[in-house]
Amino acid sequence: MAWRFRLAPEKTNIDFFKHQWLTFGGSMMLTVFAILAWAVMGLNYGIDFRGGTTIRTEAVEPVDVGAYRQALQGLGIGDVAITEVFDPSFRADQNVAQIRIAPLEGEESVPPETIQAVETQLKSIAPSITFPSIESVGPKVSGELIWKAITAMVAASFCIMVYIWMRFEWQYALGGVLALIHDIFITIGVFAVFQLKFDLTIIAALLTILGYSINDTVVVFDRLRENLLKYKTMPLRDVMNLSVNETLSRTLMTSVTTLVALGAMLIFGGDVIRGFSFAIFFGVVLGTYSSVFVAKNIVLMIGLDRGDKPKKTGKNEFANVDA
Repeated sequence: MAWRFRLAPEKTNIDFFKHQWLTFGGSMMLTVFAILAWAVMGLNYGIDFRGGTTIRTEAVEPVDVGAYRQALQGLGIGDVAITEVFDPSFRADQNVAQIRIAPLEGEESVPPETIQAVETQLKSIAPSITFPSIESVGPKVSGELIWKAITAMVAASFCIMVYIWMRFEWQYALGGVLALIHDIFITIGVFAVFQLKFDLTIIAALLTILGYSINDTVVVFDRLRENLLKYKTMPLRDVMNLSVNETLSRTLMTSVTTLVALGAMLIFGGDVIRGFSFAIFFGVVLGTYSSVFVAKNIVLMIGLDRGDKPKKTGKNEFANVDA
């Protein structure tokens, strides 16, 4: 008999509602905290959303942020932010920094003459310095990008909700989309708390999280629908537990194999895609959690019309579960 590796036993009987006020309630509290962190601390917007010019520098000499800033003070340019970039894949003589320059009032972007002056000044500090990458975005374009990013997120969520509504019922659609909102808001909250750079690549990561998370949720919902037809007299809460247990092995195997690939990207992919990799990695973990502990709980709170029981049954069952 062939040996098979399993992350979970073939048959489990875990009560996923046993500590629901810690799992589901904790998720709701984290969502609220993430929204507050976003509102109060704001996001560290990248060049895509803030406008201006970002220069990536490389030099053999070690990066001295203070010396760089002092060298640029007399140029009369806009606000300057300088950060040293660390990455384990860099060579010992590869010292990288990122310089963000905001355009002066009335200007769309930093002119080429200013960039040339910046390079000249920095060469007096680090003669070997080079500018391998220069990115410029005007404030008008960055404003449009913000609205397009918001529109993409809202449109994706709406289309997902309509799809699930057509395939299942409106209760499933609402539960699935609210679980997605939970995933997105908490991920954004992490970026706000740690002030990680938030740019268009992170929007792409959030859209990827939407697709991945709803895929796991649909698998659970599909098994739930089958079991509701098979076990017509079983309480809704028990049918939900059974459905999650039956799909648990598949959920864990899919998530872990995805995380292995994402972990390799996060460690060895370099600083350019590190934010993107981290967002997806964290989102996959969160999406797996919400598929098991959040989406079905919302459906249970709303209740399902099973034909032989009134719709309010789901609400009573949820309320009477022991904490």
